[in-house]
Amino acid sequence: MNLRETKLAGVFVVEPVRVEDERGFFARTFSADEFAALGLEPAVAECSIAFNSVRGTLRGLHFQVAPYQETKLVRCMRGSVYDVVVDLRPESPTHLRWQQIELSAENRLAVYVPAGCAHGYLTLEAGCELHYQISERFVPDAAAGIRWNDPLLQIEWPASPTVVSPRDAAYPDLAAPL
Repeated sequence: MNLRETKLAGVFVVEPVRVEDERGFFARTFSADEFAALGLEPAVAECSIAFNSVRGTLRGLHFQVAPYQETKLVRCMRGSVYDVVVDLRPESPTHLRWQQIELSAENRLAVYVPAGCAHGYLTLEAGCELHYQISERFVPDAAAGIRWNDPLLQIEWPASPTVVSPRDAAYPDLAAPL
């Protein structure tokens, strides 16, 4: 597997290296040792899936507040999504910048989202399913988010969402850096 750092500090794209033969292929998608060697959090406390039946569904931008911050490894197992990570870490050299990557069943890429970053995505087709490996248990009272179209961030979404949950639509803008 290849781990490529993006323009955001600590955000990596994980690309499986396929070993192919007449049966198909095999590829490693996670290695605790390789993650740890790069200073990435290798712990997995929970795994989750999200299914989205409608194209244009927006989820995010989500994160958990301290002391329950979490890292995520997110992969699209069916369909395709426009995935966005926003750096909310005040000490980061890429604070308040964002990174997008298309995750799809076809490209089999994943994105590593470090603690202190917000994450969200817009489905590019109907029937998308994503898999999450998460470093910490989910704590409902620590769940937070920022508005997907916050003018401070100027995220360039490929389309306007058609489905946004009331919770996600009600998230605040970043009035001041977190």
